[in-house]
This record gives sequence, C-alpha cells and structure tokens, in this order.
Amino acid sequence: MADTMRDSVDHFLDQWTAQRSDLDLEAMGAVARLLRLSRLVNTQVGRYFAEHAMETWEFDVLATLRRSGRPLTPKELATSVMISSAALTNRVDRLDASGYVTRQAVPNDRRSLHITLTDKGRELIDKTVEGHVRNQRKIISSLSDDDCDELNRVLRTLLVSLGDTR
Repeated sequence: MADTMRDSVDHFLDQWTAQRSDLDLEAMGAVARLLRLSRLVNTQVGRYFAEHAMETWEFDVLATLRRSGRPLTPKELATSVMISSAALTNRVDRLDASGYVTRQAVPNDRRSLHITLTDKGRELIDKTVEGHVRNQRKIISSLSDDDCDELNRVLRTLLVSLGDTR
C-alpha cells in the first residue's frame, strides 16, 4: 500500500498530533478505523437487505437457525445473535407472524421451546445468503486474497484477545 494513501482518520490524527504531539496515536487510529469501517460496512450490508425487503436482524436470526442445522432454544439463539432474550422474543414473534419460524415445545420439558425455520424461512434465507455473500465479496473487492487472509488473521487475534471465542 502506498504511503501517500490517506483516509479520513489520518485527518483527525493530524489534528491531534498538532495539538498533542506527546500522545501515541497508533491505537486511536486503529480503533477509529475499525469503528468507521464497521459503520460503512453496516450501511452497505443494510442497503443490500433493504433492497430485498429484509431487516439485518431478520437475516441474523434466520441465518443463525439455518447454519446451526437444527432447532435452537431461545437462549442458544439469543447468545448466537448477541441480543437480550427480551429482544429475541420480539424478533421471533415477528418472524413467526410472517411464517418464517415456528416455536415448538421440547418433548418432556414444558418450560423449553425450540425455534425452527419453516420451509418459507429456509427458502428466504437460502436465497438471501447467496446475494449477501456476493455483496460481502464486493465490499472487500479492493483487497487481494492475501490481504483478506491477513485481515482475517489480525481481526481474529483481536477478537480472541477481547474474549470473543464463541
């Protein structure tokens, strides 16, 4: 990458350097870039889902159920999509009303439920995930395969260091 390539974070780091040259700004630059990148990527991903009349949260829940390959309890699903059980209940209610998931009592345990994709939900997620994967490839198209591998390695290291291991 050329040394002359600059992004918007470089601008505010230059300002900090002019005002406080005593600060080590490497971490600030890295975190600011992660935050900005997250917002930009979320915008692109959200735009794709909006074009397909889907909310990002709908994709998250349906994709989690699809990739798990089995019905999930509300607790398993909430943990996987990183939301509270109250938020999950609302989302599952909406997906159930749309015919994308069903709730089924767990045999021999009246207190537990399994959330399952319906055929309609499976069809929607299977169709949508293909375009989502193409969209993600487009988002990172400026990176070579080696750059993408290195980015995955570095981000994985950071996530694990922050406790994101499951």
